[in-house]
Amino acid sequence: MVMYEWEMKTVSIADLKSHLSTYLNQVREGAEIIIRDRSTPIARILPLSTLEDLDMEERTLIAQGKLRPAAQSLAESFFDLPAPRVKRQRVAAAIAEDRDRD
Repeated sequence: MVMYEWEMKTVSIADLKSHLSTYLNQVREGAEIIIRDRSTPIARILPLSTLEDLDMEERTLIAQGKLRPAAQSLAESFFDLPAPRVKRQRVAAAIAEDRDRD
């Protein structure tokens, strides 16, 4: 399966009608498609798999164009990295500095 970059394709209504199967296959592979009426964008087609695990707030932000879902999930092994070791004095200094800004 080919994963498309998050480059959003823009298509006219007529082009979408003529090549619907082609565009739906691209969406299945992860592409997003903006549909326009003449030069005005009117809708966006997203793969459902990218929206299944999102809560309502995230879906709303995606619909508003303020958030993009990840192209792929992180591997579980990504979270197996050890936490960085930071000296207590540096943590205390960072907290004090943050409190002084308020």
